[in-house]
Amino acid sequence: MTRFKAAAVQMHSGVDPEKNAETLSRLVRDAARHGATYIQTPEMTGAVQKNRAGLMAVLKPEAEDIIVRTSAALAREFGIHLHIGSTAIAVENGMIANRGLLFAPNGSILARYDKIHMFDVDLDNGESWRESAVYRPGEKAVLARLPFAAIGLGICYDVRFPDLFNAYGLAGADVLTAPAAFTRQTGLTHWHVLQRARAIENGAYMISAAQAGLHEDGRETFGHSMIVDPWGRIIAEAGDEGETVIIAEVDTDQVKAARQKVPNLKNIRSFTLNEIEARSLSEA
Repeated sequence: MTRFKAAAVQMHSGVDPEKNAETLSRLVRDAARHGATYIQTPEMTGAVQKNRAGLMAVLKPEAEDIIVRTSAALAREFGIHLHIGSTAIAVENGMIANRGLLFAPNGSILARYDKIHMFDVDLDNGESWRESAVYRPGEKAVLARLPFAAIGLGICYDVRFPDLFNAYGLAGADVLTAPAAFTRQTGLTHWHVLQRARAIENGAYMISAAQAGLHEDGRETFGHSMIVDPWGRIIAEAGDEGETVIIAEVDTDQVKAARQKVPNLKNIRSFTLNEIEARSLSEA
């Protein structure tokens, strides 16, 4: 049996990485002082900035990034595993990586995950997003086997692709993650359902820290950072606005129990798809 306190840090990041790093430090310190040993922040922790020129102006390579430096120092200071849900990192050819980073208690980087699925959509309210025009998609799923749990890394839009999380479940993940900057429009109808579904399908905890509120760049995010248990129950949840920290106990025995009760991961079978062209009775 392994039990630990997990925290999801809800943020309201602006366009200035230095200010966001200060907020990150304050909220992570709060979570650590309340006993959390695994702490997760949202997607785009370093800057929520939809203007490409504005984002490029503040971007740095990973080794020079202020969120990376701040996070390494916080992990060392408190002896925690700190999961930066994602931050924008400058990479080659003028592109950006939407990168999640998992820091060890000594401040070193244990794992890197670049968001695989790009949010290229046109919403009913006129919002249009083309992440693939700015971000370089990742190509590798990442399962981090920590001393207390195996954690599958995802970011925001990834949550809509169950095959990614199913791969983690089949590999033995105890905790799944989808830190996000979910739009308010889609969040209202899909956020809770998707978080609970990924947990239920894989008999695993789902931890997703989120951005919340109306941001400097005009974007509005849904908030509702949450921690879901392997049975699909929400055991901690934030509201739709404001910076806050939620904390819940994770018990890996609950993962084993859920998978024993509903062993769908063991019962997966391969199949073929048979397409049939239906005809009306008048044509028969």
